[in-house]
Amino acid sequence: MKIIVSTAGRPTERTIQLAKNAAAKLDLTYIPRQKRNVIQLQEHYKSNVLVAAKSQWEYYGLNTKDPYFFNPGTAMFRLKRVARGERDPFLEVCQLQPGDSFVDCTLGYASDSLVAAYAVGETGNVTGCEANPILAFILHEAFHNGRTEYVKFQTLMNRIHIISSDAVSYLKRLEDQSVDVVYLDPMFETTIDESINISPLRSVGIQDALNSEWVSEALRVSKKRVVLKANFRSPWFEQFNFNQLVRPNTKFHYGYIEKSCPEN
Repeated sequence: MKIIVSTAGRPTERTIQLAKNAAAKLDLTYIPRQKRNVIQLQEHYKSNVLVAAKSQWEYYGLNTKDPYFFNPGTAMFRLKRVARGERDPFLEVCQLQPGDSFVDCTLGYASDSLVAAYAVGETGNVTGCEANPILAFILHEAFHNGRTEYVKFQTLMNRIHIISSDAVSYLKRLEDQSVDVVYLDPMFETTIDESINISPLRSVGIQDALNSEWVSEALRVSKKRVVLKANFRSPWFEQFNFNQLVRPNTKFHYGYIEKSCPEN
């Protein structure tokens, strides 16, 4: 899909320079806004549009009105609950401890990675893979260059290393048993009501299906667990031998494969 870079409707010298710099870095074309709205840019150039807004980056897929931008989403209230000592199903299945390493194979909005960064603490390590290079760029700009309104998450964002790569290619670069927990959260095979807020991501994200190579590489790399999040009806739990944790009244479930611990 063709992609162009532009600015918000009222560009400033700074946003124009940011857009030009991004175009050069991502090998894309910069297009001046010239008082056109995003839909007009999409239709004229038959293109997705990356926009340098005042405080963040926004990415509009062709034929969509709602942009993708960094939004921690559920992480906001989940972190408050965890800080109060309440349970979080994701942390329960991952069993993360301070100092652990964690790889999120499909970063998306990074909500789970932010919670993981809280759990592993200052001595831990969180890496997030994002197969779409534009989304990886937006997240890196938000996390490490201040291009976000969610500055209260800065401490956690600083702990997350963003990799612009598909998950399998990245995992193949890692040594055996080099990561405590590997997390798999492919785009849901079917749209569900509880994930309606990811619609902008669904329109521009890369929706790779889980496959045996991906699971095999995750198992090779992990020391403790490989964790899967999927639609509660997903065949992946049984197909790849994940222990599915049934969660009543929820449309997605977690599953895990426990790595056998070597004897001392």
